[in-house]
Amino acid sequence: MVKIRLARAGAKKRPFYHVVATDSRNPRDSHYIERIGYYNPMATGGEQRLVVDTARIEYWTKNGAQVSDRVDFLVKQGAEKLAAASAAPKKPKKSKKAAKAEGAPAAKAEAAPAKTEEKAAPAA
Repeated sequence: MVKIRLARAGAKKRPFYHVVATDSRNPRDSHYIERIGYYNPMATGGEQRLVVDTARIEYWTKNGAQVSDRVDFLVKQGAEKLAAASAAPKKPKKSKKAAKAEGAPAAKAEAAPAKTEEKAAPAA
């Protein structure tokens, strides 16, 4: 029987998992039929936590493969985050010229009073 499950990789205390399709009789980290994606529970910053080819998961499940509980949970959680990100309204980006135009007058207005205060301070 083919299962879609996690195969551990990475160093000690730094887990990293491959999402793989494998025979259920094989050991956890042994050879596999196909690597479908990966899961990085230690992801920080710009690193992606989960990357999975959902089309291949659908292919394997249609052909009788069983998905492990953890992989099923991760795929559903990833799908929810994608749906939430696409549903959020996107703000139109300002051009660089527009951003400079808005920021420049404010900076000049702040700089001008500061210079007059500096001149007034030594005279007193």
